Amino acid sequence: MTTSTGRRGLRVAELAAATGVRPDTVRYYEKAALLPPPDRTLTGYREYDQTAVDRLHFIRGAQRLGLTLADIRDLLAIRDTGECPCEPAEQLLSRRIDEVDAEISRLTALRTEMAAMRDALPDDSCPPPAPGTWCPPDEGR
Repeated sequence: MTTSTGRRGLRVAELAAATGVRPDTVRYYEKAALLPPPDRTLTGYREYDQTAVDRLHFIRGAQRLGLTLADIRDLLAIRDTGECPCEPAEQLLSRRIDEVDAEISRLTALRTEMAAMRDALPDDSCPPPAPGTWCPPDEGR
């Protein structure tokens, strides 16, 4: 694909470098229908245009937010029709916020439990553990 200015499109490695992904990730996204098949040169090389760069930035940004590839594919499909994907994006992001809130609650409870275990450890009077163990032998046994 050569543009009217004589400039060729981006090859896989160039697209990958421009977007911070590996070339095999570009090929995977194409196979997973997140990137449309690009034009090909006469020798079979893929050539991507600027829309592929923009699309990859969108995909990576959505992944950073924790959206699944299926969610991202759905948003892209809506966007590709020319419609605004704002309402579906709001629903997906609201669901993801709920998931993050639940994970924060789980981690807060875990932290509280770990701190309680740490605080219950004996102070400096703790005798050294027996070889091969973490804790000293129970003297009551």
